[in-house]
Amino acid sequence: MNEDRTGKAVLVVDDDPRNLELLAVKLSQEGYRVITAQSGKDALESIKLEKPGLVLLDIMMPEMNGIETLKGIKALEPSIPVAMVTAVWDEDEARKAIEAGAYEYITKPIDMEHLRLAVLVKLFPDE
Repeated sequence: MNEDRTGKAVLVVDDDPRNLELLAVKLSQEGYRVITAQSGKDALESIKLEKPGLVLLDIMMPEMNGIETLKGIKALEPSIPVAMVTAVWDEDEARKAIEAGAYEYITKPIDMEHLRLAVLVKLFPDE
């Protein structure tokens, strides 16, 4: 395991419990404290309770999709970096996500090294 990074919480938002578990395990192995949410509404509530250092946000979710959730996050806490995670590369969706304030657009299946670097660059820019 890497050095202790538990001071930097990562909020993972995905309506699929398997994806949540996979990302939570991988990020925990990297030393991060992980918070999970299965909906956009739950994500916004989590942000109100505890400001995470970064959010990994699924785009395709019922009720409140990832772009709507991203806009809600940016309205609450504009400084929180948000990386969008999706199963399908869609150039139009990627553009919308970046315009709404996302800093990264990651496709599934997730390349864990790419994810690790995408998280590190925002949480620990000097490493």
